[in-house]
Amino acid sequence: MKRNFFITLVFILIIITGLLYVMSNFTGEKEQSRGQNESVEDIQIHFWRNYGNDLENQAFTELINHFERLNPGIKVKMRSIPYSDYEILIRTEFAAGNPPDVLMIDSPNLALYAQTGVLNSLTSFIDESSLQDFPDSTVEGLMYENEPYLMPITESGLALFYNIPLFKEAGLSLPKKDPHEPLTWEEVREMAIEISRIGDEVDGLDPAQGFASGEAAAYFKMPILWQFGAEILSPDGTTSNGYLNSAEAIEALTFYQNLYHEDEVASVEMTAGSFEKNLLGLTVLGSWAVADFQNHYELELDVDFGIAPLPKAKMQAVPNGGWALAMTSESNHSEEAWAFIEFLSSYAGMKKYVEITGDIPARISVAEDIPELNQYPLNIFVEQAHHYSKSRPVTPVYPVVSDEIRTLFEEVGIGGKDVKASVQKAVETIDAALEPN
Repeated sequence: MKRNFFITLVFILIIITGLLYVMSNFTGEKEQSRGQNESVEDIQIHFWRNYGNDLENQAFTELINHFERLNPGIKVKMRSIPYSDYEILIRTEFAAGNPPDVLMIDSPNLALYAQTGVLNSLTSFIDESSLQDFPDSTVEGLMYENEPYLMPITESGLALFYNIPLFKEAGLSLPKKDPHEPLTWEEVREMAIEISRIGDEVDGLDPAQGFASGEAAAYFKMPILWQFGAEILSPDGTTSNGYLNSAEAIEALTFYQNLYHEDEVASVEMTAGSFEKNLLGLTVLGSWAVADFQNHYELELDVDFGIAPLPKAKMQAVPNGGWALAMTSESNHSEEAWAFIEFLSSYAGMKKYVEITGDIPARISVAEDIPELNQYPLNIFVEQAHHYSKSRPVTPVYPVVSDEIRTLFEEVGIGGKDVKASVQKAVETIDAALEPN
């Protein structure tokens, strides 16, 4: 009896031990599976961008939420940095070894980052056929040493805005709306002279957004040089001598200087909101100003203001480029980082972004499929971007180039200094920066 009891007890213990073993294995497998799932869920893409306006912030938030729903194993942590601090903070974090996985870069600064090796070339990720959906000039701005490093979402552009009440008061005909038939700068000068005669408080023209600081100065002023047939650097990017100090550049800068000091149709110190207050006849602005005038200032298109293509001299030329997506070389999640970049710059991602922000899309196909972009006035920006846009020089010393362009226009515009002397000083400074160490 005791023996049978003992056998039964042993058998029960064996069964319990077996059950515990099975349960242990099951629990271990479950824990292992959960750990694997957590490792996927824990893939976090750090994304840095400059803090934009409310619509841009909304667009990125919505797109990130959509991306995470489509990619449940990836989370995107976005960090928005004030524009004034952005470049300094980015370079500091790179130097400290704390870069993000993905960041926005102002395309003229591409070479500055790419040549130091902190960015990952996108050659192995990009389907080259997809680049055919972008204007050639846009693609040019994404490349460094023949390799793509950036993917854009939007494109930028400028146009000539004119004040209709002042045009009527001066007895002037309104400019054409055709993107391919711009006024010449000489025609603009003559219109500005007539508008200036309305009264001492009225300015005829702001040719390039006054004398702004930062990159805005180069963005608004380089086109004047291009329109007169000048270039900033040689095609190989090794010198500005013979280019920035060419006869075409001297002509452009002399024309610009005369607007302030001879014709006196432009003022160094211009009253804020002059255009909106009917104190400025013509000004150069970006596509973003259309909605700004209509929504914030309650100005009516074709009643209070109109838009024409950017003026030309020898040729049409508008600036392009802007903030684009880049992947850092130290990212531990390059596949996931590319998935995020690809999503934002895809047809669907880009279309959603520009439908929220009202920006001009970088992809030709997106522009074609949004009716408003094929109608006046936004078609002016689109057509210019597709046919007449130029990239600012792609060079590791671009910050020096940008600063010298700003200084050059200030010297001839504000200071009325000798054009040739100011140009030569800029050339020497840029070429000194271009010299190999």
